[in-house]
Amino acid sequence: MSDIDVEQIAFPDFKSECIIADKIYAHCQLRECFEKAVIELPKEGLFEFIEIRFMPGELVLGTLFISPIVNRPNFRRVSFRVLIPFVVKVRNTETNEIIVLSNELPEIHKDLVLFMPKARDEFKFEIKLETASQLLTDVTKEGNSLVCAIGVFIVVKVVGRVQLLIPVFQFCPEPSECEEFIEDETSFLFDTAPFPELFPSQLEDFRL
Repeated sequence: MSDIDVEQIAFPDFKSECIIADKIYAHCQLRECFEKAVIELPKEGLFEFIEIRFMPGELVLGTLFISPIVNRPNFRRVSFRVLIPFVVKVRNTETNEIIVLSNELPEIHKDLVLFMPKARDEFKFEIKLETASQLLTDVTKEGNSLVCAIGVFIVVKVVGRVQLLIPVFQFCPEPSECEEFIEDETSFLFDTAPFPELFPSQLEDFRL
């Protein structure tokens, strides 16, 4: 850095703007493993597993409790339960019918200590979650159920809505035109294809 003249560096032409944004005051990560998640299949028919899709985790209504901690004025005890919904798609091997089964993992209970500084009464902190769930093993069939191991990654956030002064360039540029879906793209592909050569190559085209 000693050979670089700071005065010659071209800094962006920022200006100051005041915005309202959700500021993350604290966050932490958790992991939960369900070594044997059981998914009940319909009683009638034979089924094979196709896929599983996980929904975002959500706080169970009425389970969030925030309380002070003695001798730790800027921290709070935060307890809650998390629910992870998911859907499983299976195929009836006899009728070839696709069936979607709605399900959810057992509730995940957490009791944490999180930074939550003292604020005026009107300022409210929110607890927000980000989840990422995934299969840890293959899905196998046991009797009339599907069985698998599922892992859940959770990020817990303490969020407060604040006013921030930030550097910006300017407002976002005008967006481009939306692309409309074309049912039959044959004519579109033809119109945008490069024009072919009409005449055979000449002798000099082959000389190196």
